[in-house]
Amino acid sequence: MILAVILLLVTLLSVVSVIRQLKIKNVFALGFSAISALTFGFFSIATIITEIGNL
Repeated sequence: MILAVILLLVTLLSVVSVIRQLKIKNVFALGFSAISALTFGFFSIATIITEIGNL
């Protein structure tokens, strides 16, 4: 469960980065931020669902 929380925190930081990069209009960094937000978000939700299913 700790892994899911860490992944969720990284997802939140990535979303903040997406918002900042939209303001700056840096397309390259925006792409990497969006990809990392989607990836870490998927794995955090998948980890939470797996942990809940194992109870």
